[in-house]
Amino acid sequence: MVDKTKTMEREPGAAPSMYEIHVKARRDFIERQNTGKLLIKSNEREFRIGRQGKTKKFLYPNMWPENALQDWSVFMQDVVSHSGKHRHQGSLVIFVLEGRGYTVVEGVRMGWKKGDLILLPLKPGGIEHQHFNLEPGQSCKWIAFIYFPMYNQVASFTEQIEICPLCTSQSA
Repeated sequence: MVDKTKTMEREPGAAPSMYEIHVKARRDFIERQNTGKLLIKSNEREFRIGRQGKTKKFLYPNMWPENALQDWSVFMQDVVSHSGKHRHQGSLVIFVLEGRGYTVVEGVRMGWKKGDLILLPLKPGGIEHQHFNLEPGQSCKWIAFIYFPMYNQVASFTEQIEICPLCTSQSA
């Protein structure tokens, strides 16, 4: 006895099923991991002035689909005098690249310098923070890393409390 296998085919023009959409999304994800862009050069991104200050985004979910990773936000901030002040759930790691400054976290001042690591932990209701350059006119830069699956899992929000002075002196 010979077993027969039937193949179901969609009618032409029929919308793909949710399962087909899922399978394609997973296939695209794996393809991007295998062939996506692995190096982002600094000159491929530019600093922009916004509510938090002067920042350069290297990675942000779904902003640059050619990049191998899509689940991270990685950005650099040039703390000219001080950043804006805001609150979110935390889950953020900041590495200081240049300069000396301090961060006020929930009213507590923490000094830092080149090579230091700042951790903003998860906190119900968010964690208020603001960054300051101790030597205005000197370079003061850090880079931050946010893993978006964690950020989303804790239902993080962003509440702007104070806008960076750069944003008010230039068009945002």
